[in-house]
Amino acid sequence: MIRHTDHFHGSDLETIEKVYGIKKEEIVSFSANVNPLGISPKLKATLSERIDAIMSYPDRDYTSLRNRIAEYIRAEADDIIVGNGSTELISLFIQIKHPKKALIVGPTYSEYEREVALGGGSTLYYRLEEENDFILDIPSLDKELTSDVELLVICNPNNPTSSAISRTDMRKILDICKKKGIFVMVDETYVEFAEDIRGITSAPLTNYYNNLIILRGISKFFAAPGLRLGYAICGNADLLKEMNQRKNPWTINSLAAIAGEIMFADEAYIKETRTLIANERKRICSILKTNKNVKCFNPIANFVLVKILKDDITSLDLFEAAIREGLMIRDCSTFPFLNNKYIRFCFMTPELNNKLLQVLLEVLK
Repeated sequence: MIRHTDHFHGSDLETIEKVYGIKKEEIVSFSANVNPLGISPKLKATLSERIDAIMSYPDRDYTSLRNRIAEYIRAEADDIIVGNGSTELISLFIQIKHPKKALIVGPTYSEYEREVALGGGSTLYYRLEEENDFILDIPSLDKELTSDVELLVICNPNNPTSSAISRTDMRKILDICKKKGIFVMVDETYVEFAEDIRGITSAPLTNYYNNLIILRGISKFFAAPGLRLGYAICGNADLLKEMNQRKNPWTINSLAAIAGEIMFADEAYIKETRTLIANERKRICSILKTNKNVKCFNPIANFVLVKILKDDITSLDLFEAAIREGLMIRDCSTFPFLNNKYIRFCFMTPELNNKLLQVLLEVLK
């Protein structure tokens, strides 16, 4: 077994295949945080019937898709903009707001920092403290929101900590930012996995705050990263107008738009996903909490951050033990403020979860 010091993203299966000599088709990725049920059964059964849609250009305004999303998230269609994945919308937003200085709540996803940098801005991190179980402290954040900060970036629930900010607390944060002239970007990629979605999502707050934009996509919950479909919710009509003016037309192809409409309406699949994740989240964490060699941080999303307490074991040790069995977890040592004592893995089916736990706990015993 080659001992490799690179750190792999959940989509880096080709690299894993090359380095470890394991066929990518045989790797189960606990690193990608994707719904283990796969794509919507309703989508599988009906999308092929709509293949003729590729003979026409999509509706430039994606009216039907936005109406379906609005129904799904209980928002107004006029407050929704769709894009080629949430990444396109983040880029558009950053290009328009062009923040000279952004504060990012971390440890978190690196793409935010990259986009701000591409726009010529600089970033600082507000550090979520481990002793607080990575729960954000609002008075502490308030002090970091200095007069030169123009943008606050929050992933909620956060990746990789799986911690979350309640809607009540988000309102307090928005009030602070409103007074200081700071715009807030909230990435809700994982909010649909939360047991108390309504208590966490900030979508209803877009009716009251014009300094808020919320980003979501279908890559994780709907297990369709290849479709590249994302959307944003924002009550700032001027901002949405400018984003639409700058956005290239037809960035979402006809089939992806139709697929979105189908997935958002598959209520049985949505319910089954939430039930599976809720049950496995509770079960796995109860097992981890009995092991004295790890600390399991309370997860809100579909993945859990684990700290290794055993001195002679590192995150790379656990990564390699798992990959030998065709199971890929996330070595978190490249995240800001984390080191080689942290791993992250998502919740899959009970059988696969048991297989991973057996491997990890064998190393940690």
